[in-house]
Amino acid sequence: MQIHVVKQGDSLWAIAHQYGVTVNQIVTANELENPNALVVGQALVIPTVSRSRGAKPVIDVNAYTINTGETGAREIQEVGRYLTYWMPFVYTVKEDGSLSALDDEEMLKSAAAERIVPVMAITNFSATAAGSDIGHTVLSSNELQEKLIANVLAVMKEKGYQGLNIDFENVFPADRRHYNQFLQLAVDRLHPQGYFVSSALAPKTSGEQKGLLFEAHDYEAHGRIVDFVVLMTYEWGYRKGPAQAISPINEIKRVLDYAVTVIPRDKILFGFQIYARDWLLPFVEGQEAETFSAQEAVRRAIQHQVAIQYDPVAQAPFFRYNDAQGRTHEVWFEDARSAQAKFDMVKDYKLRGISYWVFGYPFPQNWLLLGDNFTIRKRA
Repeated sequence: MQIHVVKQGDSLWAIAHQYGVTVNQIVTANELENPNALVVGQALVIPTVSRSRGAKPVIDVNAYTINTGETGAREIQEVGRYLTYWMPFVYTVKEDGSLSALDDEEMLKSAAAERIVPVMAITNFSATAAGSDIGHTVLSSNELQEKLIANVLAVMKEKGYQGLNIDFENVFPADRRHYNQFLQLAVDRLHPQGYFVSSALAPKTSGEQKGLLFEAHDYEAHGRIVDFVVLMTYEWGYRKGPAQAISPINEIKRVLDYAVTVIPRDKILFGFQIYARDWLLPFVEGQEAETFSAQEAVRRAIQHQVAIQYDPVAQAPFFRYNDAQGRTHEVWFEDARSAQAKFDMVKDYKLRGISYWVFGYPFPQNWLLLGDNFTIRKRA
């Protein structure tokens, strides 16, 4: 499989002729809405016959989902062959150690049909609360920790989950030791019953990194206690912050350079976001970027006839356009080039695999390249 970046004067027919494939093959691989509409800088996956390059690395692939019910089930079915694990987001922890409900029955059926290991995800935060206070209440109480684990086990046994993902965020720095103790308790209670435990970690670049997101996330302890971790290596381009690459390779490298010194490489899942963002310029505090799919990003570039550029440092595509009101927008997204750069990083660092955040944003190029680069382990 190859990647072709559209140049001035390119046509789909000429590109197909260049690589010895059909126009329909390129259209299908990239899910192009209009074969006659291309834009300079657009990256196309060319589904040519792969040259022999030895055995492909075998990795685990995880994906979080935020849609539930039939919608979530359909998303799992569409790319299930590429997944080892699946984590529905989310069972929310309450102050009394109980859990919110989740409409996951149809999704569990889809996961079983695709031989995907279902993993129960729990968190302390919500769309309206940072979760620091709930985290403190539960983590500082041995009784509530035991109650929470008992409730988790009840759900896992009832619904057939095979593992647990603990995603406690915005934990007070003073609760770092309590959080580590909770991880150990979860392992002590779940391992004897045949379940595994994983955690999600903020993207730290050192053990001394300050900030509410980072200080209570003890990389060394997580790497020692749990079975594997998900590094949340995304959201530099935050929806409420200024325009920039969402998952810049240069920043991710700094995180991995630190992580592999304290966490075994075969316990690390590399976080990969698969959505795009559109910011209004200039950035104003309180302003929120629009989030949508990589497919929609390309459609907007074509609609406004602006060339797609590529940042060689962040390894990410972007472009600017003016809307009907004359306002300037900046869009950052993922394409075949940026996906390949991330896959190369997984290989270079010899990591356990990849974790996607989050389903609901179509990105067909990603899945084709993922299958071309790796053999996905099926554990179920």
